[in-house]
Amino acid sequence: MTHVTPFTLPRDSRLMNKDFLFGVATASFQIEGDYQHRLPNIWDTFCATPGKIADGSDGKVACDHINRWREDVQLIASLGVDVYRLSISWGRVLNQDGSINRLGMDFYIALLDALRVRNIKVFVTLYHWDLPQHLEDNGGWLNRDTAHAFAHYSRVVAQELGNRVYAYSTLNEPFCSAYLGYEVGVHAPGHQSRSQGRTAAHHLLLAHGLAMAELRRFAPHAKAGIVLNFSPAYPHSDSAEDAYAARQAHEYHNLWYLMPLMQGRYPEIIDRLAPQERPEIQPGDMDIITAEMDYLGINYYTRNVYRAGGELGFEDVRIDNVPRTAMDWEICPDAFTELLKDLSSEFALPPIYITENGAAEEDVMQDGEVHDTMRLAYLQSHLLAVHQAIEAGVDVQGYFAWSLMDNFEWAEGYRKRFGLVYVDYLTQQRTLKSSAKAYQGLLAQRQTLGQQE
Repeated sequence: MTHVTPFTLPRDSRLMNKDFLFGVATASFQIEGDYQHRLPNIWDTFCATPGKIADGSDGKVACDHINRWREDVQLIASLGVDVYRLSISWGRVLNQDGSINRLGMDFYIALLDALRVRNIKVFVTLYHWDLPQHLEDNGGWLNRDTAHAFAHYSRVVAQELGNRVYAYSTLNEPFCSAYLGYEVGVHAPGHQSRSQGRTAAHHLLLAHGLAMAELRRFAPHAKAGIVLNFSPAYPHSDSAEDAYAARQAHEYHNLWYLMPLMQGRYPEIIDRLAPQERPEIQPGDMDIITAEMDYLGINYYTRNVYRAGGELGFEDVRIDNVPRTAMDWEICPDAFTELLKDLSSEFALPPIYITENGAAEEDVMQDGEVHDTMRLAYLQSHLLAVHQAIEAGVDVQGYFAWSLMDNFEWAEGYRKRFGLVYVDYLTQQRTLKSSAKAYQGLLAQRQTLGQQE
C-alpha cells in the first residue's frame, strides 16, 4: 500500500485549532438515487432531454446513497471530519400539495441522528438546484410564488429536523441556478434569456430572505446563512480598459448575489442592462433579502480572466500554459487568498465558511488504489491559501472539501470526478483516494496537537 503524506499546515495555524471546522460536502441529486420515492425535479427533466448531459446519463441511481447511507456515514466518520455538509431534496420531503412525504423526511432524520451519534455536525443546504418539476411548470424561479413555496418548505424542514442541524444554508450558488439555468441554459431548466436570468436571481435571493425568517423562528438554535460561489475576475492586461472589464464581470457574476444581501442593492452594472432585462424589485424586497446572517458560505474553484469587449463590456480570455483541472479550470490558489481578503475589506461580512473547494481529476484505479497527484497538490495549496487569508485577518471558521465522493457532476454526467473517495459506479464500491488519506492524516495530526495542549 502506498504511503500518503498528510496535508500540512503550520502548527500555529488557526486551521489547526480544534474549533476550526473541517468537513466534506455533497448534494442530494448528485449522490442519492432512488428517484422513485420523490417528486420529479428539473434535473430529471434536463437529463431526459437529448444532448444536455455530456455522457447521456442521469441521476436515477447516482451513488445509491439512499440505500448505502449507513456505509457512507461510517466513511465520513473514518475521515475524522467535524462536519458533513449535505443538501435536502425538496421533492423527497414534500408532496406536491406541500404536505410531508414521511418516507423521505424520515430518511434525513435517521441520517442526521447517525451523524450526531458520531459527533459530526451537520450543515444542511435547503436548495442545491433540484427544483420540483411541478413548480418549474408554473414558472419556476421566474415566478415569485416559488420564493414563497420555498419559505414553506424551509419551515417544514426546520420544524421536522429540530435540534439535529448545526447550520442551515438557504441556497447553494444562486449564480448557477440563475445564470447557468435561466440565462445561458447549460444547466436545468435550460432557458437562455438575460432577463430570465436576472429575474430568477432576484426571486432566489427573495426566497433566501423569506426562508431566513422561517429558520429564525423554527430553528433559532441553528446558524443560518447562504452559500455563494465566487470566481475572482482578473484583467487580461494592465490597461485601464481591461481593469474596468474585470470589475464589470465581477459585478455581474459575483457581486450581483452578494451586494443585495449585504447592502440591499444590485451593483452598478445593472444600469447597463436594458430596462426589460432588469428584475422587478417590489417594495420591501430588499429589506427581506438583507436579513442578518450568521455566516457566509464561500465556494471557490478557480479565477477568470477578462478583457474589454462584449455586449456588457467584458469577455472571457483563456490563459495558456497554466495548470488546469480536468474541468479545464485554472489552478490559482493565490486568487483564493486575494478573494477572501478583498471581499472582507469591501463588505462587513459575517464569519466565513469555505463550503466547497476541490478539483476534478482523471482518476484511475490501479492495484486497488487511486493516487490523485494533482488533487493532492490542489488541496494542499488551497488549504495554505485559506491559512494565509486568516493570517491577513479574514474570519474563516471552517473548510469543507468538495466532494466526499465521486458523483453525478451535473451537465458533465459521470465523466468528471471531484471526490476524495473513488466510486465504482457499476459496483458502488467506495475507495479512499490518496487525497482522502492526506485529509485524514491532517485531521489526525490536529487531534494529536489538541491532546498535547
